[in-house]
Amino acid sequence: MSRLVVVGSSNTDMIIRVPHLPAPGETVLGGSFSTAGGGKGANQAVAAAHADGDVSLIACVGRDSFGDAALAAFATAGINTDHCVVDPQAPSGIAQILVDASGENSIAVAPGANARLQPHHIDSAGRLLEKAAVVLLQLETPMDTVLAAARAASRADAVVILNPAPAQVLPEALYPLLQLLTPNETEAALLTGIQVCDTGSAAAAADTLHQRGVGTVIITRGARGVFLSQADGAREPRRSEFPGFPVTAVDSTAAGDVFNGCLAVALTEGLALPRAIGFAQAAAALSVQQHGAQSSAPTRAAIESFLTTHPTADTHSP
Repeated sequence: MSRLVVVGSSNTDMIIRVPHLPAPGETVLGGSFSTAGGGKGANQAVAAAHADGDVSLIACVGRDSFGDAALAAFATAGINTDHCVVDPQAPSGIAQILVDASGENSIAVAPGANARLQPHHIDSAGRLLEKAAVVLLQLETPMDTVLAAARAASRADAVVILNPAPAQVLPEALYPLLQLLTPNETEAALLTGIQVCDTGSAAAAADTLHQRGVGTVIITRGARGVFLSQADGAREPRRSEFPGFPVTAVDSTAAGDVFNGCLAVALTEGLALPRAIGFAQAAAALSVQQHGAQSSAPTRAAIESFLTTHPTADTHSP
């Protein structure tokens, strides 16, 4: 049985490179067009597999050429797809991605079959979830399904990680089931109502999430690194900051997905959380230097080589 189970979406990305992201009502003549595998769940599973993780994916695709191509790509990456569902009633998910000259992106998604991943599919994968060490979730599938997966994983004493993207309000019942919550600054602000712009506001947002039952909060801050807050019973939460690696980004499309997938792999291997964060940061730093989503996920050898030449900076407490 796989040590890591990813429950989430699978899309086909349709990517147009543009000189700048269009304003409302503006048409921008783009450059190259390409298609690639995407979807936050699939991206995170592929990133984990590239990092030599033992990975299973629970997802739903359509009975079409996009779905066939996705399943074939997962198998090639070494991902167990025994619990991927092929739905004849809905097309596979599609994402339209615009990427500008600086690497920033704008994304619109048609969920398709992703919206048909249901709690009964989680029930069908019960034995898989019972044996998992880590279960990784996102929010491109129905919330009832996310909640069902978190409950099943929690009953099995797996570490439950939620990457709350795309940003949306969460049911209160979900928070206590999460060992780790990994929002970026925008997502943390939506969840808490606190604009995260510095260390103090990150700590305030984390405190709000701890009060709702989340044990560990990891706020990703792009090039500025990572803020970590760990609730510790009656004592004040333990805080740490991890500086980012200085690299030149060309495409940030899947940086967060690479971070989460590689963080999950590191935790299945028993790495302490600070080391796991450093490993995931190195993977994300490599990914933003490449174009694409799944194609930008680095190999384990590349991550380890990067860490030998770019050792993780000392963390510090705010």
